[in-house]
Amino acid sequence: MLSVVNDDGTTANGSSLIDEIVREGARRMLAAALEAEVNAYIAELTDQRDETGRRLVVRNGYHQPRKVTTAAGAVEVKAPRVNDKRVDEATGERKRFSSAILPPWCRKSPKISEVLPLLYLHGLSSGDFVPALEQFLGSSAGLSPATITRLTQQWQADHTAFMDRDLAEVDYVYVWADGIHLNVRLEEAKACVLVLIGVRADGSKELVALKDGYRESAESWADLMRDCARRGMRAPVLAVGDGALGFWKALAEVFPETREQRCWVHKTANVLDAVPKSAQPGAKKAIQDIYNAEDRDHAEAAIKTFAKLYGAKFPKAVKKITDDQEQLLAFFDFPAEHWIHLRTTNPIESTFSTVRLRTRVTRGAGSRTAALAMVFKLVESAQQRWRAVNAPHLVALVRAGARFERGLLAERPKATAA
Repeated sequence: MLSVVNDDGTTANGSSLIDEIVREGARRMLAAALEAEVNAYIAELTDQRDETGRRLVVRNGYHQPRKVTTAAGAVEVKAPRVNDKRVDEATGERKRFSSAILPPWCRKSPKISEVLPLLYLHGLSSGDFVPALEQFLGSSAGLSPATITRLTQQWQADHTAFMDRDLAEVDYVYVWADGIHLNVRLEEAKACVLVLIGVRADGSKELVALKDGYRESAESWADLMRDCARRGMRAPVLAVGDGALGFWKALAEVFPETREQRCWVHKTANVLDAVPKSAQPGAKKAIQDIYNAEDRDHAEAAIKTFAKLYGAKFPKAVKKITDDQEQLLAFFDFPAEHWIHLRTTNPIESTFSTVRLRTRVTRGAGSRTAALAMVFKLVESAQQRWRAVNAPHLVALVRAGARFERGLLAERPKATAA
């Protein structure tokens, strides 16, 4: 029930009336959703009866109340209980109802789990979480320093297990690589997070690896790539990255057969830096004409046009494109549906937009391993929202060595008679 409002608009416990209303609404909606979930489960199994005709799946009161921390605050929940008397024939064990809305272990919503690592990266220590979040959530339930420390340790273990997992059963056809400078808790001023994101043969995107290193260091990238190869990773067909990365030297050493694609977003920025501001709008449009071209032939023609327009006054800008022409146009040899994915490192950039370049360098408390674990949990959470590449069925054909001309699958040559 809602509390009585004081003259200053607060309730007896000091919180505002609107917060109380939001929390009460959240509690009622959650209760209704749990009731509907249980009712649907029981209704679906109404025909399941024992030898005497009694139903095997029935309601059985409620579980003990528990508090769940949500974005609306701490909400007390009484989940309905189900008595499921059915037996699994394979294991001989009783079947159990498990709520998809509120699993038995759940004490905080996924959104809260995303906020915690983000706050850590912004510089909050475990002792600062309680007063910081109590003002927002209206309760410190489940957010004690000991809880935060335990979560941090668990996330570090999760990151370690992730970086030790076997890659032999996974096939990444495309990969994006970038060194992300977060300026948070990585101890060294030049330190960054080395990130690999891949596309599996079914077209889905997945985090491949994440560790700290140095952006310009080929050895840091080589160490990461060697570790992936040691754990069974196959050579990707195409890798996409910034032209300034030491990644390319490492890739040539570990996976020499993988083709290279330079990121057009990074390249555009580098080229525009070499021309005066007055010429940048026109130069940017000319660059867009290259990577948005109908096919490779038109793109090469657009490069010649760019060189003709800007070569005399800005030869350095033109050279930045002509020197990397093959690596910049590699994506044209793949399915046209994949071009929009392959010409930039956007999957990495967009994932890290929540923390990248938005924080001051954090001094003092905080460890490198804990910071990496926090970054890992943020990416792991974001990964659930990644969508597959366009035309995912074509990814397997790329791995199989199919040839594409002008973005379309080329007709396979007929087998010659013996």
